[in-house]
Amino acid sequence: MTQVEETHPTYPALRSVQYAFFFDVDGTLAAIQSRPEAVFIPQQVIAQLQQLSDQCQGALALVSGRPIAQLDALAAPWHGPAAGVHGAERRNAQGELHRISLPAEVEQALRQELQDAMAGWPGTQLEVKGMAFALHYRQAMQHEQDVMRLAEQSVKRFPGLALQPGKCVVEIKPAGIDKGAAISDLMQQAPFAGRTPVFIGDDLTDEKGFVAVNAQQGISIKVGEGSSQAHYRLTDVDAVYGWLEKTLLLLEQDNVGKEFRL
Repeated sequence: MTQVEETHPTYPALRSVQYAFFFDVDGTLAAIQSRPEAVFIPQQVIAQLQQLSDQCQGALALVSGRPIAQLDALAAPWHGPAAGVHGAERRNAQGELHRISLPAEVEQALRQELQDAMAGWPGTQLEVKGMAFALHYRQAMQHEQDVMRLAEQSVKRFPGLALQPGKCVVEIKPAGIDKGAAISDLMQQAPFAGRTPVFIGDDLTDEKGFVAVNAQQGISIKVGEGSSQAHYRLTDVDAVYGWLEKTLLLLEQDNVGKEFRL
């Protein structure tokens, strides 16, 4: 993983009719909150996402660790393509939903094991996603190592699972599932196919998405500090909002497809 230089241009050159847009949610479209249920996307930003989706003929998707049901609630009334739980759930532009599930006995045993262990660590939170589990410790940083050890032991006990570290969270999910694979899958389908992908994300969970986008000569944008495979950078969530507003303005001006620079 390489560090993106501060002198690297923040905004790439785009063409208005050629791109497909992929957005992470927490830390990208929505500011991080102390608890995941407190996160929200401002109404103005939701309206701008709808406008951008209209501008690119529906080639816009949310790609998140959250389940699709939560993405729909956060982005309502916008409703479109999405990859939830890092791609374990995928909904294409035609509304077809594909879901990878854990065996019932594995899900039940793992849920009980995680609940029992984390009950002894005040401030930690277990988020059950059906086919994945998120172990949060933002409000209990003193238990970070305990949570990580528990997650590692759980993956060893249940073959076919993998860890996905994030910001003050570690997730247990089916192996082989990641945002890069989800983006690549959507890029093979209409209306994404034939376009150049643009992906904006902020966390370790987004790095495979950046790699996949780079492999397709797309535009990868990291939000915030830290080393990354992304080629471009925005400083924070407010900068994402500014980028989105400027992108819409320029797309509206560039309705014949001539080049412009963000």
